[in-house]
Amino acid sequence: MKEEFTISVFTEDKIGLLNRVSIIFTRRHINIESITASASEVEGIHRYIIVVEEEESLVIKVIQQLEKQVDVVKAFYHRNKNMVHQEIALYKVPTSALASGEDVEEIIRSSNARILTVEAEFTVIEKTGHKTDTQALYNKLEPYGLLGFVRSGRVAIPKHMKEFKEYMEEVEKASTFYC
Repeated sequence: MKEEFTISVFTEDKIGLLNRVSIIFTRRHINIESITASASEVEGIHRYIIVVEEEESLVIKVIQQLEKQVDVVKAFYHRNKNMVHQEIALYKVPTSALASGEDVEEIIRSSNARILTVEAEFTVIEKTGHKTDTQALYNKLEPYGLLGFVRSGRVAIPKHMKEFKEYMEEVEKASTFYC
């Protein structure tokens, strides 16, 4: 049965690695719902956060393929309940929609969104939350004439304590043992 998984891929910062990572998903006909890249807690190591909706058995195969890549240090997969995750969305609406009444202002307040900038022609609103939260605000603002919308990929961190840093320490201990 398909379910949503968050995949964390720790890599060296190399040109072309994102392409090699995405090809692994393409070959297995897995659609990437979202992808973000950033530095990690370990200097010189970067993290990709990839969200997919797939069967667990296929996700495990993808993890194994990812770890065969030379510049991939380690890959993990998680169910949503084991992650703390957020996305950010920006909405551009006509400023006239705010000026014409209190509806848009009330939508912004009740959605715990905030106004980033107000220009003569448009206003930019920011909402942080899960995809369902940002989509709900989109649906509420759409009747007022959305001029623009963008949503980031997921940023996520596992709830449990032991993970990548401990893995790196184990690798370092093993490498000094064999030297």
